[in-house]
Amino acid sequence: MVNYEQILSARVKEVQPSGIRRFFELAAKMPHAISLGVGEPDFETPWHIREEGIYSLEKGRTFYTSNAGLKELKQEICRYLYRRFDVSYNPDSEVMVTVGGSEAIDIALRAMCDPGDEVLIPQPSYVSYVPCTMLAGGKPVVIELEEKDNFKLTPEKLLEKITDKTKILVMPFPNNPTGAIMTKEDLAPIVDIIIEKDLFVISDEIYSELTYGTDHVTIAAFPEMKDRTILINGFSKSYAMTGWRLGYAAAPHRILEQMLKIHQFAIMCAPTTSQYAAVSALRDGDNDVQMMREAYDQRRRFVLHAFKEMGLDCFEPEGAFYAFPSIKRFGMTSDEFATRFLREEKVAVVPGTAFGASGEGFLRVSYAYSLKNLKEALGRMAKFVKRLDEERK
Repeated sequence: MVNYEQILSARVKEVQPSGIRRFFELAAKMPHAISLGVGEPDFETPWHIREEGIYSLEKGRTFYTSNAGLKELKQEICRYLYRRFDVSYNPDSEVMVTVGGSEAIDIALRAMCDPGDEVLIPQPSYVSYVPCTMLAGGKPVVIELEEKDNFKLTPEKLLEKITDKTKILVMPFPNNPTGAIMTKEDLAPIVDIIIEKDLFVISDEIYSELTYGTDHVTIAAFPEMKDRTILINGFSKSYAMTGWRLGYAAAPHRILEQMLKIHQFAIMCAPTTSQYAAVSALRDGDNDVQMMREAYDQRRRFVLHAFKEMGLDCFEPEGAFYAFPSIKRFGMTSDEFATRFLREEKVAVVPGTAFGASGEGFLRVSYAYSLKNLKEALGRMAKFVKRLDEERK
């Protein structure tokens, strides 16, 4: 008999599975269930992007690219970052193409973490930061964000958690799951602390194109910050390219060459077809992004209005495509609410605790779905909430 417990890595066994996928998979097995659980655009990849991918296949461009990615794509990434966020990078030495933004997060942490290094992770936030830190040998230190601060990172909360072992601060804005953003004014005091305490930043900006009412500001554009920031972005959310699995990192050369070393041994290169398609996305995709942003904004306003009609408190999200309503008044845990809602009304949402303990009492509801599905799902939620209120009388 093989003793698998002895064979498996203790570090890997310590990592918990994603709480997002559990509810999605349960809903997938239920007839007539609606999932508002997965952060995936319901739009098809714009045709000109798909067409470029098809053309690359027809031309037989099916070979490996360089480890860091197609030169043409890296040049377009640099033009895009300068045009949209006023930050300049050298395409030959400061940019690499990755298999989604998720790979960039993983290899950034592995390139910088030594055992015992502390990584500050504001939560609620994307599920990968903590496990990737653990797998890299670092120590995750959670900063609990609060609704009273609009789920923003405040200077006070940051200073509370910094020790002499702190090396990295993850900046997950625009935020998944809360929809919170950090404006230039919000970032300025955070930048002062980062420089004073000599920290390095991993800035996950995958939702940078999906902000409502104000443009995204990258922390890398602040004076002295480009040299201490890994800027991570990608194509999944902004261009509806989730299945193409393509992201990128822009960083100081000394850091990037170490990330590239991990990438070349573990991955080799990002998918060639996806890279050619991404060139078209960056060159000709601005109108597509604007159209999708406007559609998400319409859905965002519909969802917020629906929650208000139900009497559910909900912080107004200013970025990404998620709402984060509070269910504290029902006296149930987030997991209990989401489980019962799925069982009784066949609608999947994600408990806030999937994104950290500070998500307790909240749900993540994705509005990256058609208005038709949102109306049906939120109609079922209104019935469920009314039933819970009657039970409490």
